[in-house]
Amino acid sequence: MYKYPTPSTRPGTSARRHAKARINISPSVRRLLAARKMTAQNGHGDLARKPVVVIYAPPGMAGHLVPTVELGKLLLAQGLQVTVLLGGGDTSFLDGVAATNLEISFHCLPPAALAPDVAAACSSSFEARVFELARASNPDLRDFLRSARPAALLIDFFCSAALDVGAELGVPTYFFLTTCVASVALCLYQPVIHEGTTLSFREMGGDPVRAPGLPPIPADHLAAAVMDRESLSNRHFLELSQRICDSRGVLVNSCRSLEPRAADAIVSGLCTPPGLPTPPVYCIGPLIKPDEETGTTKRHECLAWLDGQPEASVVFLCFGSMGRFSAEQVKEMASGLEASGQRFLWVVRRPPPPGAERRPPADGDDDGLDLDALFPEGFLKRTKDRGLVVTSWAPQRQVLAHVAVGGFVTHCGWNSVLEAVAAGAPMLAWPLYAEQRMNRVFLVEEMRLAVPMEGYDKKMVESSEVAAKVRWLIESDGGRELRQRTRAAMRLAEEALGDDGESRAALADLTSQWKKSAAAES
Repeated sequence: MYKYPTPSTRPGTSARRHAKARINISPSVRRLLAARKMTAQNGHGDLARKPVVVIYAPPGMAGHLVPTVELGKLLLAQGLQVTVLLGGGDTSFLDGVAATNLEISFHCLPPAALAPDVAAACSSSFEARVFELARASNPDLRDFLRSARPAALLIDFFCSAALDVGAELGVPTYFFLTTCVASVALCLYQPVIHEGTTLSFREMGGDPVRAPGLPPIPADHLAAAVMDRESLSNRHFLELSQRICDSRGVLVNSCRSLEPRAADAIVSGLCTPPGLPTPPVYCIGPLIKPDEETGTTKRHECLAWLDGQPEASVVFLCFGSMGRFSAEQVKEMASGLEASGQRFLWVVRRPPPPGAERRPPADGDDDGLDLDALFPEGFLKRTKDRGLVVTSWAPQRQVLAHVAVGGFVTHCGWNSVLEAVAAGAPMLAWPLYAEQRMNRVFLVEEMRLAVPMEGYDKKMVESSEVAAKVRWLIESDGGRELRQRTRAAMRLAEEALGDDGESRAALADLTSQWKKSAAAES
């Protein structure tokens, strides 16, 4: 089928394979791991006998790490040992994660090096580079798995090359996909779409792309990584379909009751390319981080402000860790919020330099942000009685769950969507990058849990649109109906995670298989 280009050389491999003792983990994480090892050696033999599950996450993808850790917690509760394995890269963010998840082991592979020709081939695609970095880490992954001897390996889709290592070592390997079921259905079906046309998605423009179990998707709403037919990133995603079919199964961060059409289409084999087996699908979500673990008991100022607002009266605007807008767009948003007459809580980040919209902001990038200079003159003063602006970050999970919040303007990242569903917060969809435009289609056309903020796919969302949609969400009968549908989805998600729920049962079935397999081999 579709094959990845094979690097002719792998610089630095031999050096890395003999440097396991020098893996780049911060001192605090090393202390935590050492403490766990000592605990196991001092009489906790039951821990050592528990089957080990390794969850392999890609480098530089913090959004993928959140559901990964939440899955780890559920596996711990099922009586398994859990190791979260990270691809090589910056590990500074691990301190806080490890400190609040003491029962999970964290391990970082050494940074991988790409051959010059491979590095050049993926220089213009972030996604292709992550795929190739994960592939280059296979020798170190092999060494780690030989030592860990896990009962199962769960891999992110960016780590699909790890399937080869799992097969070589006889480790049952599954995909853990942190996106929605609909995205999985489309990923599986993409080779069929590819064979049915000679056009690239970019050339198709707004023409609909059709796949079983999904609403029609405008071609220009697909992820940028698959837009160009002959690009390296598109070839990776075409190959991913076969990789998923070759795995032992797919764990998805959603529940069937939220996406029944897509789930049924996959299970019935309608999305699987001809000649390939249909993989088992385990909907185990929604996996949502609990109230933010900040290491402090101090409440964020925005929560105290929300305490003083009427029920379901505040629109919350937050666009994820990479959600940044031009200064011109920020001014349009501010003017729209002011004109709406509604209460709002808005998380604002410093506008990025030209051409750096998708580049993750550096730590402290929003320090010293001059809001008065960023907003229209007098905006903060005129809206101070009904609006609050915070910079950089707010405790999103807690904000969405607050009784005063009546709606959520979101970038449609799947983690944020699930948090909104869990809180019963209706959404205004303003997608920015990656798969978010696809998520917007699923949310609006299929799940009916959002309405779009028109103009997101143009140069600018105008202030009049912001004002009209925010006002509609809070004041109109349509907004109230949307809120009721979201509350119904919230109840479905709660039931799925209950003791007898579909997601809990799917995970229990899977972990039972791993335990039986481990017992048979011991």
